Amino acid sequence: MIDFFKITDADVLYEDNHLIAICKKPGWIVQEDETGDMPMDEMVKAYIAQKYNKPNGAFLGVVHRIDRPVSGVILFAKTSKALERINKMFKERDMHKTYWALVRQQPKLMQGNLKHWLIKNPQKNITTAYNTELKGSQFAELNFKVLGFLDDYYLIKVNPITGRPHQIRVQLSTLGSPIVGDNKYGYPRGSKKGSIALHAKQLQFIHPIKKETISIIAPLPNDGFWNKFERFNI
Repeated sequence: MIDFFKITDADVLYEDNHLIAICKKPGWIVQEDETGDMPMDEMVKAYIAQKYNKPNGAFLGVVHRIDRPVSGVILFAKTSKALERINKMFKERDMHKTYWALVRQQPKLMQGNLKHWLIKNPQKNITTAYNTELKGSQFAELNFKVLGFLDDYYLIKVNPITGRPHQIRVQLSTLGSPIVGDNKYGYPRGSKKGSIALHAKQLQFIHPIKKETISIIAPLPNDGFWNKFERFNI
């Protein structure tokens, strides 16, 4: 039986002395939460410690997160210098992110730019989008484009400009197109696998140390559902 809470070589999308990128499985959490489940940062630390024979453990910095039911690219820093510089890049929006989402309802627009102000309710763990700024709200912006239609599903490419909690999920829902499986934001039923059809497909940036362009692409989940959409281009 495969250990679900374990990083293997097959999960590693990119690695050098400063960075490591992992293809997150839906259901994995990036950092520890109230569930007590093994978080990805601990899994990656254990992977590095074993791979490079570090009995005292390995340094690992978390630089961003994606929601538990979402799959795709997660980047970690292996050195404090890389962590500081990558954090700055995310803050200054120098990280270019591409997500793929599947919806059943045709969006009101086939492509465009969405701007909202978001307020998260931490007790219910749900975010609400507003068209005007409210006290305590955070500005959220993304670009989207419908890539195609296949077997009653619309495939949408999303490029978030900001990085807010549940941003893509709630903003696509405002188009009348909740993500498949995301019953928290309007899809009629949840997934038995605890996943939603949102995948962090690509992360592109200038390497903080090497100063070269890095483009990391996460393969779609091999779950029998996503596979048919591999024919589409980023």
